[in-house]
Amino acid sequence: MTQTKVDTVYYTITRGDSPLVATAIHNGHEVRHNLRDLFNLTPQERLREEDPFTAEWVSITDNQITGHYSRFELDLNRPPAKAIYRKPEDAWGLQVWKEELPEELARESMKRYDKFYEDVKQMLTQLLEEHGCLVLYDLHTYNHRREGPTGPAADPEENPEVNIGTGNMNREKWAPVVEALMHSLSHHNYQGRRLDVRENVKFKGGHFMRWIHDTFGDKVCVMSIEFKKFFMDEWTGEPDRAQVQEIRQALQQSTRPVLEALAQVCQV
Repeated sequence: MTQTKVDTVYYTITRGDSPLVATAIHNGHEVRHNLRDLFNLTPQERLREEDPFTAEWVSITDNQITGHYSRFELDLNRPPAKAIYRKPEDAWGLQVWKEELPEELARESMKRYDKFYEDVKQMLTQLLEEHGCLVLYDLHTYNHRREGPTGPAADPEENPEVNIGTGNMNREKWAPVVEALMHSLSHHNYQGRRLDVRENVKFKGGHFMRWIHDTFGDKVCVMSIEFKKFFMDEWTGEPDRAQVQEIRQALQQSTRPVLEALAQVCQV
């Protein structure tokens, strides 16, 4: 296996030999020193909306993209005009900054945003030259106990344990790949039970997915895989370690049928 790596303070991109890419762009929790005192939120408040532990799941493949810095500093899954949360409505009603963020600091963040997308484009272009088409697992987590740590959980009918966002993909073309993933995850023996896996119920995917599909067309199948935070306490940030590993195992198990479906679609 050959690997090349782009390793910055802000994100790590590792390119290997597989046509499968796994990403954890909201995993990060760090913030720049020159922004730290400007936040109106505590680190714990920021952590609630971040996607901790997703970086542990990208190990299912040798192509990995992992964010190290908080989405509250710069959200890589939003379009450029919305990548910095400036108003409460941008961020679940939270007042992110004590005062309006100075423009020079915002520009510093956006330079990093542009560099990230440039590096991702280079990685995917190189992989496409090798494989012709790719599948990408865009890994995220989401909250379901917004009423407080002792409040009721959100309605399970509208909040599946695993939401597969298929967004702006060519759904007809990629049907075998999407169905292979959903079948594998929903039939995995998850601690003696089955996971509730549904498509486009809670989310349809963010800017990262849309940008890849717009940039590379039908050559890349991006699926935004959102795990409800049933495997952790979303208020304290404490995980159930056995479940974190079981989710990684469920994702790992899905790779074979998904890659078989990818090969089938790409041969047509």
